[in-house]
Amino acid sequence: MKFRIGYRTLKTALGTALSIVVAQLFGFENYVSAGILTILCIQVTKKRSLQASWHRFLACIIAMAFSAVFFEGIAYHPLVIGLLLLFFIPTVVMFRAKEGVVSSSVIIMHIYSAGKVTGALLFNELGIITIGIGVALIMNLYMPSVDYKLEQYQREIEAQFKKIFSEIAKYLKNNDSSWDGRELTETAVLIEKAKGLAIQDVENNILRDENLYYQYFKIREKQFEIIERVLPSITSIPQHVEQANMVAGFIEDLAKGIHPGNTVLFYLEKLLRMKSVFENMELPKTREEFEARAALLHFVNEMEQFLLLKRSFKGLNTGKDKSQPAAAN
Repeated sequence: MKFRIGYRTLKTALGTALSIVVAQLFGFENYVSAGILTILCIQVTKKRSLQASWHRFLACIIAMAFSAVFFEGIAYHPLVIGLLLLFFIPTVVMFRAKEGVVSSSVIIMHIYSAGKVTGALLFNELGIITIGIGVALIMNLYMPSVDYKLEQYQREIEAQFKKIFSEIAKYLKNNDSSWDGRELTETAVLIEKAKGLAIQDVENNILRDENLYYQYFKIREKQFEIIERVLPSITSIPQHVEQANMVAGFIEDLAKGIHPGNTVLFYLEKLLRMKSVFENMELPKTREEFEARAALLHFVNEMEQFLLLKRSFKGLNTGKDKSQPAAAN
C-alpha cells in the first residue's frame, strides 16, 4: 500500500505550523488556537476555503460579543456557558455561519478562563482569529491545475462513446449480441467523476460560476442518457431489414468522427439525407418488418437529438486554446 501525502495535507501541516509561529511571535496568548483555525479553514477549493473562513470569522466575532454580555452581565459560571450556547448557536445558524460553532466555542472558553473581558483580551482573540484564518487563505492561494486530468476524462469518455457506437453498429449489421455492455457502466462513472472535477475547477476560480469543461461533460451526460434510452429498442428489433445496414454504416462513421476538431453539421446533414431515403423506400410488407423499421426510425430520431445537443453548445473549439475542451460529436 502506497504512502502518499496530498497537497492539501502538506498545506495544512505547513499552514498550521506557520500560524502558530506567527501568533507566538506577536506575543498572543493561546497562540496554539491560531493553528486550529488554520486546520479548519484549509479546504479542497478556494471557494470553500473562503466560505469556511468567513463563517468562522463571523462566528468568532459573535462569540466575543455574546461572551462579554453573558459573562460580564451574569457571571463566570459553567451554567452561564450553557445558557450562552442556548442563544449563541441559533444566532450563528441564523447568520448561516454554523460551520464556525466549534472554533468560536474555543474563543468563548478563552474568555471564560480569563475571568474578565478587557480590551487587551478581545484584541488577543481577534489577533489569533486573524492570523489563523489569514494563513489558511494564503496557503489556499495555490491550487494545482486540473486541466490535464479534465482533458484525460474528455478523451476517455470519447473513447467509450466510440466503443458503444461500434458495438451498436456490429449488432445492427450482424445481429452480434456478444457485447457485455461494461462500457455503459464505465462511461457513467467517468462522466460523474469528470463533472465533479470540473465543479472543483470552477470553485478554484472565484470570479466565474461555470467553466466550459463542466458544460461539455453535461452535454456528454445528456448524450449518454439518449444512448441508454435507445439501446433496448435497438436490441429488440424482431428481424434484420435493409435499413439496419444503412443505420449501422452511419453509426460506424459517427464513431470514427468522435475526436477533437470535428463538427456536428456534416453528420446532421448525412442523417437527414438518410431519413429522406427512408421515407421514399417501399412500405413494409410484414408486421415484423414494420416494427423493425419503426425501431430504427426511432433510433435515428434520437441520434438527431444526440447531435443537436452537441451543436447547441458553442463553447468548444478546435484545440487552439488548451484551457478549453476541443470540439467533438
